[in-house]
Amino acid sequence: MHRRAMLVAIGVAATTGLLAFVIARRYDQPLLDPEGSFLGPSWIRLPLLLLLCVALDLVPRMLYHSRLRRSAMLPVVKERLRTHWTRERVVLVVTGVTCFYVTYVGYRNLKSALPFVRDFSDPSQMFDRELNGLDRLLFFGRHPGPVLHDVLGTTVAAHVLSTIYLLFVPMVPLLVMAWIVWSRRISFGYWFVVSQCFAWAIGTASYYALPTLGPAFHYASGYTDLTRTGTTTLIASLRKSRDTVINGSYDGSSVEGIVNSVAGFASLHCGITLLWALMVQFTVRSLWVKRVFWTNFGLTVIATIYFGWHYLADDVAGITIALVSFYLGGLATGQRFDRHRARARGDASAADAVTPREERITRV
Repeated sequence: MHRRAMLVAIGVAATTGLLAFVIARRYDQPLLDPEGSFLGPSWIRLPLLLLLCVALDLVPRMLYHSRLRRSAMLPVVKERLRTHWTRERVVLVVTGVTCFYVTYVGYRNLKSALPFVRDFSDPSQMFDRELNGLDRLLFFGRHPGPVLHDVLGTTVAAHVLSTIYLLFVPMVPLLVMAWIVWSRRISFGYWFVVSQCFAWAIGTASYYALPTLGPAFHYASGYTDLTRTGTTTLIASLRKSRDTVINGSYDGSSVEGIVNSVAGFASLHCGITLLWALMVQFTVRSLWVKRVFWTNFGLTVIATIYFGWHYLADDVAGITIALVSFYLGGLATGQRFDRHRARARGDASAADAVTPREERITRV
């Protein structure tokens, strides 16, 4: 029933992974597993992530509904397996985790290889000057980041925005798992995964199309007054890692496993957080959850400018990527968009069945 969505997700993941392999071979770079230090290699980590998806759904439910009575635990688990963990749900979880992981690893490797494919020492191949000029034009000769420093301050706001910005990294895999495990419709789970794969893949292409470093790396002097936070520490670490990848280690230490994570255009922090907000708006009923995700998106946009991660054009491009990916994911999974609702086309599976009331989705 969801074959088209599966094929699209697999196609995007395979293309991204293959390009990462080709670029790595072409420029004599190692094909890295960026998160390899977490839970071991991918052949161990992927099955563990799949088991974690199941455990997060079954264990809390079992403990709550059984009231900790041993005799009631097994029936609760069996009922959940029968009604929720259907064959279609299992296929969604396996496909979703695998396709997202391959896409994300491909994205990280292609981003790391960017300085070798596009020569960052050649001004004609870099666009920081042009995007910085646009920022200054829109802000009457000033950089947007320092303007925000004057308006918001450089201490309390820095810590708040840093927390929001850094939460992005753990939320990326957690929200993928949340949608594929708990989405009330199978098609919503595929919609989330396919849109995510599109966004990370298109974002990778944007790095190569318009390479930039970003204000904090290219115009660092405007961001030295910020109080020390996790984000400023991360910027310093990424600057060092990028230099190490390009120039090698200065002290003779090993550079194995180090990746370059510096690329400005487009802002995938903006793109992915907007994509989350759109998915919540269209597939979640809770008003407060919608408000949380839209607030997170707004604060993330501010944080990208405040810390100098991105130019204004980067954020606009990231937002555009989110809208395109959201729509393409909807098409791939059979959503129908109109003024009042977006719904999946006829889906007869028990796992995806909903009542007429559930079928209605609040418009953005």
